[in-house]
Amino acid sequence: MLPLFDKNPTRKTPVVTLALILVNAAVFIYMLFLSSSQYEIFIYRFSVVPWEIAHASQLPLSGLQQLFGYSMASAPSKPVYLALLTSLFLHDGWLHILGNMLFLWIFGNNVEDVMGHVPFLIFYLVCGLFGTLAHVAIYPNSINPLLGASGAISGVLGAYLLLYPRAWVWTWVFLFIMPIPAFVVIGFWILLQLIQGVTSIGTGAVGVAFFAHLGGVVIGLIISGIFYPVLKRRRDALSLQPQRAWWDKGEAPPGQDL
Repeated sequence: MLPLFDKNPTRKTPVVTLALILVNAAVFIYMLFLSSSQYEIFIYRFSVVPWEIAHASQLPLSGLQQLFGYSMASAPSKPVYLALLTSLFLHDGWLHILGNMLFLWIFGNNVEDVMGHVPFLIFYLVCGLFGTLAHVAIYPNSINPLLGASGAISGVLGAYLLLYPRAWVWTWVFLFIMPIPAFVVIGFWILLQLIQGVTSIGTGAVGVAFFAHLGGVVIGLIISGIFYPVLKRRRDALSLQPQRAWWDKGEAPPGQDL
């Protein structure tokens, strides 16, 4: 089940959503031009290594050698806690970034429309932070780098679920593209993350950060729930703007009488 686009127009240009997509794309393109060794070091320096967060220190040289798979004379410098932010803008592969940016565009523009530009950016970063910390809490001794915008985007999904549960999302299901309500699309995605996350604990695999996704969507739901009365008023006001434009011209909206 892959969402492709939604039928939920915005009233304002989603400048933050567009800027986030452009920054992620720019970083990814920059990474494509790095040599293999430069790429590995770049990923390490700016992604989150759960062990480092849990132990409040950089990996020892032996750990770095295990991570890179070869001997190193010295450890590359790394801003351990700054990586909680920078990791949100790194992606490892085309499928990784294209999938994340697709989800961000489909659901982010409407959430930004309701929240406003600056609050949306803060919300996005907070959800990303909590998603990362959720992954660290489950795998505190992992030395596998964690990177990607998935935790932040998961928070956006949570907000969209509360604000537009019945919005139609055109979704690719097997060989068909069909409109499905947002609560079904996002609800199925959350269920899938939960099942795969629990299964990953049982197998010890840490390939996909399912708990970063779950942490992000949970904090997204909590924050949106706390501010729901305000967000609902803004959402409803936005939905009335096209009608007000007709009324201001002294005309009735299509299908209505003055």
